[in-house]
Amino acid sequence: MEKYIESVNLVYHYGDTLAVNDISFNVLQGEILGFLGPNGAGKSTTIQILTGQLTPKSGNAKILGIDVRKSPKDVKRRFGVCFEQPNLYDQLTAKENLVFFAKLYQINGFKPEHILEKVGLGDRMNEKVAKYSKGLKQRLMLARALINTPDVLFLDEPASGLDPVSAEALRNIILEEKKRGAAILLTTHDMADADKLSDRVAFINGGKIAALDTPYNLKLQFGKKLLFVDVSNGNGGKETLQLPMDQPSSGEKLRDLFATRQVLTVHSKEATLEDIFIKITGRGLAG
Repeated sequence: MEKYIESVNLVYHYGDTLAVNDISFNVLQGEILGFLGPNGAGKSTTIQILTGQLTPKSGNAKILGIDVRKSPKDVKRRFGVCFEQPNLYDQLTAKENLVFFAKLYQINGFKPEHILEKVGLGDRMNEKVAKYSKGLKQRLMLARALINTPDVLFLDEPASGLDPVSAEALRNIILEEKKRGAAILLTTHDMADADKLSDRVAFINGGKIAALDTPYNLKLQFGKKLLFVDVSNGNGGKETLQLPMDQPSSGEKLRDLFATRQVLTVHSKEATLEDIFIKITGRGLAG
């Protein structure tokens, strides 16, 4: 697969604060890379570098093989961006917003109806955006990011603060874009979302990449697989026992429990991405 996004040894400072510290990664065609970490970890700054909004102190950023610093106009025609904070024209309708931005892309004969239907705004396209909820505005932000049928999508906390229905609709659209072949960089502090969507994930902490792999491989490497067995305590209550799934003796212990105790339930549990993030970085997503 071709590398659609390339970050090579990126470094960026805000004054004396090192926000991005020698970050290197790539995103392939048709791949979703989850860029995961708490607020202030360097996620948004990295996106701003890759989209040409910030110039790195050192390192290189390429989109579709094009150097972002050398050919920013060529690059910007090929990607779409959806920010966490909506930056729309509230006094225009959804339809008018998309038509306006299509003109900036110099797209001739642009018809916004299809994209608005795709994001679930077909029946509200003629309403002013000022009347929209945050969820509807996020859908419109995503629609705007798709105006130019981008090869690369940068999604910065796209589901932040959305209700479950809006968040699920947005996830389905993201997966459709992946299937179309777009490379997607998804920044989020929502590990559950990342686990559902990402082919690979990068843990960002203090401006550095602490780990980068598939969610499955990270769980195998850093997580513990446990079997939880609820047994009756004989007094109308229950006792929960834990058996490590990677120890040969656990099978024999489980058989003994079935032979000697009243087993109520048996279920497995694997580590979550958030568990692994805390284990690797020593910090939670909120701090």
